[in-house]
Amino acid sequence: MRVNGQTAIITGAASGIGAESAVYLAREGANIVLVDLNSCAKTIDSIREQNPNAKVLECLGDIRDPEFVKASVARASDTFGELHILVNNAGTCGRLGIDTMTLDVWERDMDTNVKAAFLFIQAVVYPHMMEQKYGRIINISSISGMNGGVVSGQDDSSGRSGPAYSASKGAVIALTKWVAKELGGHGITCNSVAPGATATGITAGVAYDLSQQVVKRMGTPGDIAEAVLYFASPESSYATGQVLKVDGGNSFG
Repeated sequence: MRVNGQTAIITGAASGIGAESAVYLAREGANIVLVDLNSCAKTIDSIREQNPNAKVLECLGDIRDPEFVKASVARASDTFGELHILVNNAGTCGRLGIDTMTLDVWERDMDTNVKAAFLFIQAVVYPHMMEQKYGRIINISSISGMNGGVVSGQDDSSGRSGPAYSASKGAVIALTKWVAKELGGHGITCNSVAPGATATGITAGVAYDLSQQVVKRMGTPGDIAEAVLYFASPESSYATGQVLKVDGGNSFG
């Protein structure tokens, strides 16, 4: 069990990539802290199916609220002690174009995708990971943060992730590299997983053109969770500041 006895905090854990990452980490022996605005009951059921003895804590609230973030991290520490793994997964994706983008949608995507990741990194690293001289931070970005947004197979641009999403995911990648350089000397790594077109709630109803993709299928939350598990495990101790594209060969280089 690769992370046996460690504690992992996963945001956006009610469904999709967050839920699957929680299941994978619990299967490998981690204590799990599920953070979401919505109930994580289904995720808890899935965790119990894989590991009936898994220890799970649910924290429900708005990850954009600094007080909620601090309270969640404090609950996790009070319940499990040391905090070893942080998976910043929660995200929103507006699909409005630059001409129709509203400030509300822009701020929602930027705050959920970037601000919340910063808040959790700050709260978990100081003092917890710094004091124990160990930590694994995994930020879920997107290839949209590298190529300006995956083009869907639809005739118009309605399926393409919007400018706020692409900008926020690019910021997540930059944040990942900055944190990696800052904390590498303290036994803390920080890496990012960049999914391509993946079958989650965010992509529901969007038809992607997979004809130019090497692996001609949509990704699954499990595909992404496998990469999360690698970066969360001791095997990745020499990898930091990396962005791992899990996109079916959508792009190279």
